[in-house]
Amino acid sequence: MLLLAILFLFVILIITVSYFCYRLTFLAPKRVADTEYHLPHGEQYDQRRSGIQKSIDEMLSRPFEPVTITSHDGKKLYARYYHAADHAPLQILFHGYKSSAVLDLCGGSHLAGKLGQNALVVDQRSHGKSEGASITFGVKERKDCLSWINYARSRFGEDVKIILSGLSMGAATVLMAADLELPENVVGIMADCPYSSPKAIICKVCKDMHLPPKLFYPFIRLGAFLFGHFDLEESSAASAVQHTKIPILLIHGEDDRFVPCDMSREIHKACASNIRFETIPEAGHGLCYMVSPERYEEATTQFIQQILSKGAET
Repeated sequence: MLLLAILFLFVILIITVSYFCYRLTFLAPKRVADTEYHLPHGEQYDQRRSGIQKSIDEMLSRPFEPVTITSHDGKKLYARYYHAADHAPLQILFHGYKSSAVLDLCGGSHLAGKLGQNALVVDQRSHGKSEGASITFGVKERKDCLSWINYARSRFGEDVKIILSGLSMGAATVLMAADLELPENVVGIMADCPYSSPKAIICKVCKDMHLPPKLFYPFIRLGAFLFGHFDLEESSAASAVQHTKIPILLIHGEDDRFVPCDMSREIHKACASNIRFETIPEAGHGLCYMVSPERYEEATTQFIQQILSKGAET
């Protein structure tokens, strides 16, 4: 009887710790209004604060069409549609972990318009106006990506050229979507500072918090499974790109202190498709465009021109 009581208490302890890990890691942040955002703090961001604010203000000043769809698992998902030209290629953009479309994608949506492309700027599930309780580090978000692709094809035509673009977790999301059966009109993927896998970035953050990953990661994974209903190891960016034929542009800051640049190097090494890899010296996490806008625009423009001209030839 005592043994059963001890076993019961042990199970309760495991579940309790796993729930705490779930809440800390995966529970969605409190929803805020579209125009509410929090600029990151720290030396790297303080140096670029005025440029970030200017880019945000520019995005907020542009007219857009609100769009909603239903995800594969019944969640209402929200995005802003920015129209540049009829029959133009479409970029679908995804933001990062516990962040917002306005903060993370102000530069990307501006660049899409500058290149004459329409932009669908997505609130990731469990963020902004999109429904959901759990952030799944790209596991379920990659399937949302396919839902947005299907929406775009139904609205703009099955031959519309689609480019997937993301920053941080959004970058991992679009890369992880590459292991799905994407339609042929998805002509390119642009990933800015992605992590190589959910497990890798979680273990890295554990180390940053002086928590032993080998001890805490099993509880975190169990919490995701029990309370978020997903498996953290179902997919990863590094594994997804091993089988894709879609051209990829990979950009990462060499001074990224949150998602190490080596994670993009791992993705680059694993990729089976035509991939262009650019690193930006002195750029922190998500700051490549702000630190080196000319080089960023040049790399993006050349990549897009290349994939669109290839599509025109075929």
